Amino acid sequence: MLTILGFVMIAAFLVLIMMKKMSPMAALVLIPALFCVLVGQGAHLGDYVLKGIGDLAPTAAMLMFAIIYFGVMIDVGLFDPIVRGILKFCKADPVRVVVGTALLAAIVSLDGDGSTTFMITVSALYPLYKRLKMSLVVMTGVAATANGVMNTLPWGGPTARAATALKLDAGDIFVPMIPALAVGLVAVFALAYVLGRRERKRLGVLTLGDTALVTETVPENETEQVLVGAGTGGTGGAPAEARPTTGGAGTGSDDEPDADDEQAADDDGLQVLDPQRATLRPKLYWFNAALTLALLTLLILQTLPIPVLFLIGAALALTVNFPHMKDQKARVAAHAENVLNVSGMVFAAAVFTGVLTGTGMVEHMARWLVSGIPDALGPHMGIVTGVLSIPLTYFMSNDGFYFGIVPILAEAGAAHGVAPIEIARGSLVGQALHMSSPLVPAVYVLVGMAKVEFGDHTKFTVKWAALTSLVVLCAGVLFGII
Repeated sequence: MLTILGFVMIAAFLVLIMMKKMSPMAALVLIPALFCVLVGQGAHLGDYVLKGIGDLAPTAAMLMFAIIYFGVMIDVGLFDPIVRGILKFCKADPVRVVVGTALLAAIVSLDGDGSTTFMITVSALYPLYKRLKMSLVVMTGVAATANGVMNTLPWGGPTARAATALKLDAGDIFVPMIPALAVGLVAVFALAYVLGRRERKRLGVLTLGDTALVTETVPENETEQVLVGAGTGGTGGAPAEARPTTGGAGTGSDDEPDADDEQAADDDGLQVLDPQRATLRPKLYWFNAALTLALLTLLILQTLPIPVLFLIGAALALTVNFPHMKDQKARVAAHAENVLNVSGMVFAAAVFTGVLTGTGMVEHMARWLVSGIPDALGPHMGIVTGVLSIPLTYFMSNDGFYFGIVPILAEAGAAHGVAPIEIARGSLVGQALHMSSPLVPAVYVLVGMAKVEFGDHTKFTVKWAALTSLVVLCAGVLFGII
């Protein structure tokens, strides 16, 4: 019964948010509360929720101060040179923009933290997507999938959890997986190229053979200011000469939200990179760069807990860049909406995970899946683990999967002579999809800053991320890694 109710609860949640019948925050709270009562454990709902909040509180604190820190860094102009570099590469061509999204997300993902990756990627590219009237779900989908592949770095979390759960060395798990993960990253760039071509065709500005936007009547200096000069006034659309001449923003494929709806919101987000903004601190650029580099280095080395690092970093950034109390309050207030939205979603997710775990639904669902594996597949438990990791890491937290399910799979594999190291490597396959899970707090940073509905992101991304995970699995099998 718990197995069935667990699957029904997850299905109800996904259907309601993708159909936009409920907001993600409301669905994360009300649906598990209802199912907790249905399984006869309503009296323990408070305990389950408090346990879930206790588990996710450090994550909420980390996101809160990370948003403030990177928000301040964006305000003072730390990322403006990156923005200008991206514009020079993209040249207003949708194909280059989407490929650039994958490249930037992959590079920033080297720090091992999804929230950091999404904040930097969206901050740099959001104005460009708005100016070119490109689909924002393409940006969130590509960024999340690229980060998911890179999330398998030893300091990223999943590899360390697999090593701890099975008492293995993280290097022994990760290093042999590099060729398969590299193939997965190539698949992400191929996906970005295909989606970019679709965007170019949808916008109706370019012929399929073109490599740059038709801007004969646009002065070169104006073209280069499309991104950096955004937000200085005007309608927020593309320059007149660069607007679509055929098709339209609403002529995309059926699996993408109507772009007209995406562009209906005002262009306040473009103000963030106004080159004349009062918050710029050019004299402190190298201090801010050194502070950010030091913060990311300490994060990778795990010198201190991540929430503590961002708390200290945010305090330093505010104090040095804005020494006056009035200015500090203004900067915190400027980013309060993002902080509240993301923190609220994290604590709402705590209800979902608390009930799912506390009632025993997760354990019953996992054991049911494992028990359904035919004996004939026993010698191939590494591959089976890879296949199961795709849905299980989407519907479960990484902690629940690696500490609750992977040991069971390793035990089943050992009975058929499969080494635990193969199980550990197979367990990394599903991370491309995991980063878009409703149980991953970082995804709410991504969709929140990009002003994309979580249901739209889910509907668009799941299929591509699952396909990328399958590519990683196939590559691992072909290379004899799994």
